[in-house]
Amino acid sequence: MLGKISGKIDDRGADYLVVDVVGVGFVVHCSERTLGALPGRGYMVTLYTELVVREDLLQLIGFRTRAEREWHRLLTRVQGVGHKAALAIVSTLGTDGLFRAISLKDTEAIRAAPGVGPKLAQRIIAELKEESVRIIDLGADGEGLELTGQMSDDIAGSNGATTTQPGPASSEAVSAQSRKDAMSALINLGYAHGEAAESIASVSAEQPDLDTSGLIRESLRFLAPND
Repeated sequence: MLGKISGKIDDRGADYLVVDVVGVGFVVHCSERTLGALPGRGYMVTLYTELVVREDLLQLIGFRTRAEREWHRLLTRVQGVGHKAALAIVSTLGTDGLFRAISLKDTEAIRAAPGVGPKLAQRIIAELKEESVRIIDLGADGEGLELTGQMSDDIAGSNGATTTQPGPASSEAVSAQSRKDAMSALINLGYAHGEAAESIASVSAEQPDLDTSGLIRESLRFLAPND
């Protein structure tokens, strides 16, 4: 099983790229969201992967985060959701949006993905509402982009120096860690996984810039019984 691939981007198309690994070119199919986040030809990249094996197909699918791969795996367990549809759903909503849509039972959000009708959207929510909660435990690591940010030696420059593109932790990664910490805090306070996830999804949708303490505070307000 191929769980991760690292190499130079040799070519790319509308829904795939070719990753050169020590002279062997692997065709890796990716969502539009993943392709849009990757650097251009000649750069080194690392992707989490899923190998799809069928009687008439052998296909490698690439993901920039572990969370994307886990969502893809969950989605394909739902009857009527193939690998192509799962990629389209994750690409359209992103991991944050998909978690919120399922937690809040927002069928309209899921239907925004190409090829997803009302019945399939309802089935996705019904079957994944409980299972989806565990993906939040991936935290910032599950959202962190797995890119080296380096040019390969053959295009790095005449002196062979390597060009790096380091950057600060993304806001997605920070918010993912906040959600993970808030989820842990709410569960420790005695709330069930489902209600904790729903409150966090609802609050983060309305106030996406909250830090951990703010997310906990507003989630507790959300969960407080109405008099």
